[in-house]
Amino acid sequence: MIEPAQTYEQAIGFLFERTNFERTPASGNQDFKIGRMRRLLELLGNPQERLPSIHIAGTKGKGSTAIMLAEILSAAGVRTGLYTSPHVEAFEERMQVAGQRPTPDQIIDLVRRAQVAVQQCESAAAPFSPTFFELTTAIAWLFFEQQRAEVVVLEVGLGGRLDSTNVCSPIACVLTTISRDHTQLLGSTLAQIAREKAGIVKPRVPVISGVQSREAHEIIVEVCRDQQAELWQLGAEFRYEHTPLVRSSSAGERFDFEANCFGSVTVTTPMTQWSAMPLTLAGEHQAHNAAVALAAIDKLRQLGWKISPEAAQTGLSRVRWPMRIEVVSQRPTVIVDAGHNWESISALGRTIEESFSKPSSSSPPARRVLIFAATKDKDVVGMVRQLL
Repeated sequence: MIEPAQTYEQAIGFLFERTNFERTPASGNQDFKIGRMRRLLELLGNPQERLPSIHIAGTKGKGSTAIMLAEILSAAGVRTGLYTSPHVEAFEERMQVAGQRPTPDQIIDLVRRAQVAVQQCESAAAPFSPTFFELTTAIAWLFFEQQRAEVVVLEVGLGGRLDSTNVCSPIACVLTTISRDHTQLLGSTLAQIAREKAGIVKPRVPVISGVQSREAHEIIVEVCRDQQAELWQLGAEFRYEHTPLVRSSSAGERFDFEANCFGSVTVTTPMTQWSAMPLTLAGEHQAHNAAVALAAIDKLRQLGWKISPEAAQTGLSRVRWPMRIEVVSQRPTVIVDAGHNWESISALGRTIEESFSKPSSSSPPARRVLIFAATKDKDVVGMVRQLL
């Protein structure tokens, strides 16, 4: 018998006692069964069926694209839910509505409701114990419905086809980038990984793709054709031009840290040219993410959503997303980044070289200090060498 949580600590403890594939890698796709998630949500009243969503998958850029979309929609007056993972400091970071995270009392209430469903799952004829991510996703859906969200921007946890988020009712699906990561679960080739991630594509639901790999793109085209889903592809239906912010400075500082501005991006879609849209996150890859987000916004506008250019401008200027080449100190310049695969490490290296390491001709080269950590399944030596 599960004891109902009485305190915030007990509620959080109950969640973290569950099997957690964010901390202990799964042994393979057999560990993920979407039917479990459907059953859990059925016991909770299927809140996901009453909330439209924008579903985002990809190897990198999912979270950044999600926060950009959520901020633009919120600036347009849409009561928007946002679901991302993992959290940096507090569990509640994973879910918010209109920028507000759940309070400790709300977490207790949500976990208690989930505990009733867990008890039913574990005592069923075909029993199973919901995992940490399954429970967290279910709790988020309860929170979004409780807080009267009008739309939910939903980041996939891992993969797509078998992910716990893939029970939603999307109005648009977004694919950011595809590269090799989690190969033991998703496959060793880009085509295999692309097929898993494109598993979020639903019949006749539009797809916006920023994927640049030809091998992965061919799979996405095939899946969209099979699902009769319209595809907007970066480089075809939409494109972008990135303008890093250059400051005249003898010290070579290129970014306006005080204004939290990291340049701009101009995006051209079948509907609009979004000119000089602000970027508050550093790096050319964030211009790519913004282009995908703005293409998705234009697709929503085509579907009848009222989102003005001013709302898009305001929303992008409000974006704050920790641990993404985040400048936490200016003198000395200290950058924190959570990159953990080749694609993100490469983006970090390019951004540092382009925008943080340009002393004047009379200045000696800046001394750098690198503090690096990664899980043991990563190519630690290779990634460190890329940054040195």
